[in-house]
Amino acid sequence: MPLDMDWVRAVQVNTSAVERRAGTIGARRSVKKDYQAAWLLKAITLIDLTTLAGDDTENRVRRLCAKAKHPVRADLLEALGVDGITTGAICVYHDMVETAVDALKGTGIPVAAVSTGFPAGLSPFHLRVAEIGESVKVGAEEIDIVISRRHVLEGNWQALYDEMRTFRDACGDAHVKAILATGELGTLRNVARASLVCMMAGADFIKTSTGKESVNATLPVSLVMMRAIRDYYDRSGVKVGYKPAGGISKAKDALTYLALVKEELGNDWLDPHLFRFGASSLLGDIERQLEHHVTGHYSAGYRHAMG
Repeated sequence: MPLDMDWVRAVQVNTSAVERRAGTIGARRSVKKDYQAAWLLKAITLIDLTTLAGDDTENRVRRLCAKAKHPVRADLLEALGVDGITTGAICVYHDMVETAVDALKGTGIPVAAVSTGFPAGLSPFHLRVAEIGESVKVGAEEIDIVISRRHVLEGNWQALYDEMRTFRDACGDAHVKAILATGELGTLRNVARASLVCMMAGADFIKTSTGKESVNATLPVSLVMMRAIRDYYDRSGVKVGYKPAGGISKAKDALTYLALVKEELGNDWLDPHLFRFGASSLLGDIERQLEHHVTGHYSAGYRHAMG
């Protein structure tokens, strides 16, 4: 849709109210026993299993893809009466896209590529656009782009809209997730306005962080972004997805985020098409919790390795 500056300028955030609301969600909402196991199994299907390290190798990515196809030990799934679950996607750097696509052939699990000069987004603009095209060409079905933070900090919303629109066009049929790097945007109002502008420019998802910032996904930021998604849906009729990323490593954190999504956006968003966790170690802790549910004992983390 066109950039609506009246809408953008009208966005305000009551920070103290947001913090109060975010502070209550983990304390008021808890699920136990079979219900907790069911929610944790749901969380697995919403994970973008991620490796974004400088020492990534093809073998590491293939092992991660094997984990994505079989995220929980077969004996645990059998005891839980569940079969055939996978993670939501695999997320890698461009150089590893072809390897991941080959490893996941025939599974239906999409490959997401981080792009546009990830994580800082400071490479020449034409190279950032070209990087998207290269990842799509080799099979990436989802592209996680990073916005230029300076546009937000300077209040240059037209520049942010134009940048996001160009990235959206370059993605073609691939879904685009706009990474806001919320820990570097200064205020919750900036987060809300940036969320809105990116959605107007065609983002399929808005995502909190690269995972490389000093502050990544938080509940207050998540609440603000979810409210922006809800407002955008109410006015446009378009459902935009949400992806918290960075720092979500415990099963109990996943449950808190799922409760927040359910309360703020509704059940439609509890689906891989509209919600993802950007995580690497989260799956291991969820598997440990599921084993405890089945056996009554916690196992060591190394027994649930990512690959």
